Amino acid sequence: MSEITVGFAGLGAMGRPMALNLHRAGLLNAVFNRSPAKTDALAAETGCAATYRLEDLAARANAVVLCVPADADVLDAVDALADALSEGALVIDCSTVSAATARRAATILAAHGIDFLDCPVSGGTEGARAGTLSIMVGGEAEAVDRARPILAAMGKSLVHLGPAGAGQAAKATNQIMVAGINQAVTEALAFGAAHGLPMDELIQALSGGAAGNWFLDHRGPTMVRGEFPLGFKVELHDKDLRICQEMAEALDTRLPVVEMTRLHYRRLQTAGYGEQDISSLFRLKQAMFDDEPAED
Repeated sequence: MSEITVGFAGLGAMGRPMALNLHRAGLLNAVFNRSPAKTDALAAETGCAATYRLEDLAARANAVVLCVPADADVLDAVDALADALSEGALVIDCSTVSAATARRAATILAAHGIDFLDCPVSGGTEGARAGTLSIMVGGEAEAVDRARPILAAMGKSLVHLGPAGAGQAAKATNQIMVAGINQAVTEALAFGAAHGLPMDELIQALSGGAAGNWFLDHRGPTMVRGEFPLGFKVELHDKDLRICQEMAEALDTRLPVVEMTRLHYRRLQTAGYGEQDISSLFRLKQAMFDDEPAED
């Protein structure tokens, strides 16, 4: 694959800025989204080709990046691309799906001489816009080397973790950890607020010690003001945690932190907050203290 021509499918909150970064790197040739308005808007902004079928996207690219919502979407895209891409092409899936789906996609494409990499990302919409995503990669080493210019345009950290499926297993690990951090930070800050502490100063104090973390630094100051700027939707993290549960069940075990977080996310979604940032979990933590005045 001497000259890279990239097609990008899936222009949502993450995909659109990722595609723009590929355009800035001179790699983006064509885009596709199931809702044509998003396709047309990005094509007009970048000058790349607008396509309205995955088969047409494949005709304009020798590498296709996917960033779609769910396992079924990935497999539908792979089925469409398998017959449309030329032998030797590359499919890079940046969606968050199960490791089993990634392995199945790799098998389908391999039968057509097409390489597949599962490359889920972490870093939220901020990282997508800045091109600083952390990218977890599963697939063959030779395909990873071919994909490096594409991945480098979208992220600052690229780690190859093993064969197909390894990237998604790493992303599932990431999502479990994010759930635990969200639980700990929101609960701790609600606790601190209930004791009348000055919250900006508290966050500063905590950030400088063993409790310091990215979520506290970037979401703490906004959540204590009742603001939840979107980085990662509750409903999407809930979907990812369902995948984690299914992967754990395949190992005949359970994930208590995941179970608790999904319960809380269902409450948020029922209350109409499913499209808010996951830091909106702070709403539920605050409510725990509403009728419990702090003791001296």
